[in-house]
Amino acid sequence: MALISVSNNALQNITAVPASVASGALVLLSTQTASANASIEITSGLDSTYDSYIIKLINIHPSNDLVQFNFNLSTDGGSNYNVVKTTTVFRTYNAEDDSLSRLQYRTTMDLAQSTANQILADQVSNDNDAGLSGTFQIFNPSSTTYVKHFISNTAHFDDDPGTAYAQNFHVAGYANTTSAINAIRFQFASGNIDDGIIKLYGVK
Repeated sequence: MALISVSNNALQNITAVPASVASGALVLLSTQTASANASIEITSGLDSTYDSYIIKLINIHPSNDLVQFNFNLSTDGGSNYNVVKTTTVFRTYNAEDDSLSRLQYRTTMDLAQSTANQILADQVSNDNDAGLSGTFQIFNPSSTTYVKHFISNTAHFDDDPGTAYAQNFHVAGYANTTSAINAIRFQFASGNIDDGIIKLYGVK
């Protein structure tokens, strides 16, 4: 690997970072706005340009009430979403009336060498002011040497009858394939994505 030198001899004197140095800046690659869609699929932009991609999920609103939000991956441009995954899931929640709080590993929501959709959130409300927001990150999806790691962190409103909760879901794992991942699909377990914005960023 070539060494990159900076000509300034003190940090306070550095006026520019060489273009080849990773800066951590986000580069917006695409934006999709849902309108009664069965799913939102990202089928372009995931390539070898960046080592890491971040997807912002903004006010994702379901048509059905108290539904799971999930994702899956593709190696054939979205023709099939059936990549083998192993994952781990935990959640925290707190009731609006402070009657119940919990930190909980979700053994029924993790996957072990499964092609099934991975749950990113459970019991998302379809109240008019409700929805889901969060961040999904995948690392080096174009690698043909390594498995593909991903991390998700989502927050949503759960109005389980009788009590309203703030829920925070944490999901991490890997796609157990050395084929390049080139598409991602997000959807609810039932019903449509009525509204919401999904933005894809490359990380410089």
